[in-house]
Amino acid sequence: MAMISAVVLLSCVVTVTAAFDVNTVTFDEGFSHLFGNDNLVRSSDGRTARLSLNRYSGSGFVSNDMYHHGFFSASIKLPSDYTAGVVVAFYTSNGDLFEKTHDELDFEFLSNVRGKDWRIQTNVYGNGSTSRGREERYVLPFDPTAEAHRYSILWTSQLIIFYVDDTPIREVVRSDAMGGDYPSKPMSVYATIWDGSTWATGNGKYKVNYKYEPFVSDFSDLVLRGCRADPIQQVDSAAARRCAEANDELLAADFALMTPKKRAAMRRFRERYMTYSCCYDTNRYPVAFPDCDIVPSEQSRFYEWGQSKDPRERRRSRRRSRKARAGDPKRVSSI
Repeated sequence: MAMISAVVLLSCVVTVTAAFDVNTVTFDEGFSHLFGNDNLVRSSDGRTARLSLNRYSGSGFVSNDMYHHGFFSASIKLPSDYTAGVVVAFYTSNGDLFEKTHDELDFEFLSNVRGKDWRIQTNVYGNGSTSRGREERYVLPFDPTAEAHRYSILWTSQLIIFYVDDTPIREVVRSDAMGGDYPSKPMSVYATIWDGSTWATGNGKYKVNYKYEPFVSDFSDLVLRGCRADPIQQVDSAAARRCAEANDELLAADFALMTPKKRAAMRRFRERYMTYSCCYDTNRYPVAFPDCDIVPSEQSRFYEWGQSKDPRERRRSRRRSRKARAGDPKRVSSI
C-alpha cells in the first residue's frame, strides 16, 4: 500500500456549521475547478459553487489536497423540475492514482421525472472492491430541490458514517472480515454533475431532456477536516504520528459519537426510507457480507420496495480525472 507523506490538519477557518462543530472553507481555500469550463460558477464571496449540466458538458470540482481520513461535508441544493437522467455526486476517491485498487465513498443523487422523488445512494469501496459493492439507496423525507440540505461523510480508521443534515443514515464499522474492502488510502474530495441517462432513472428508460437545461446544483458550507496526505511519497515517523493524532481527534468529535438518540434516528430513517441494501440483496449476494448487520425491519422494508435489482449498471461519465484540467478528455469510472 502506498505510504503517506507529511500530514497536517487543514487550518482554514471561516464559519462554523450549525449541525456540527466544524469549520467551513471558501472554495479557493479548499478546491479547484475539475471540468466543465463555464459550467462552474463561484459566488463573489467564495462560499458557494454552482455546478450546471447542459447539452455540451457537465461540471465538477475537486479538493486541492488528498486526505487520509477526514470529515467532508457540503450543503447541496439539487436541480428542480424535470431532471430524469441527471446525476449529482459528492464523494471521495483516489481512482486517478489507483485505477484498479481505488477506494471510494459516495453520495450519489439520482434524479427523476417530474413529480417523483429524488433518490440518494451511498457506496463504500475499498481496494477496488466494486464487484463486492457495499451500496445502499434511499428516498428522502424532504424535497432536496426546495432548499439546501447538508450531506456529510465521516471516514476514520475505525468507522464510516454518512449523514443527511444531523441524522446518521449509515454506519460502516471496520472489521477483520472486511479486509481490504475498507477504504484505507488517501482520497480527494469531489463534487460533480453529469449525464447519467444510461442508468440513473428507470435503469435508463428516462433520459436527460435538454429542453429543461441547464440543470443546476449549488454547493455551500464546504468542510474539509482531515489529514492532508501524499499517497506516493514515503512518510516519516513524525508525520505518521501527527496523522494518527488527527484521526483520534476525528473519533472524539461529536459527529463520530453514535449516541442512543442518534442510533434511534438512524434506525428510523433506514426503516422508513431505505429502498436498497447490498446486505439484503440475495440475488446478487446469496451469502451476506460478514460485516452486514441484518435488521429484520429493514429487510422487510427492502422487499416491500422491490428494488432488489443490481444497481451497478452506471457511472460511465460521472467525473473526469485531474488531468482534465489540462484538457485531457480521459474519463474515470468507479465501475
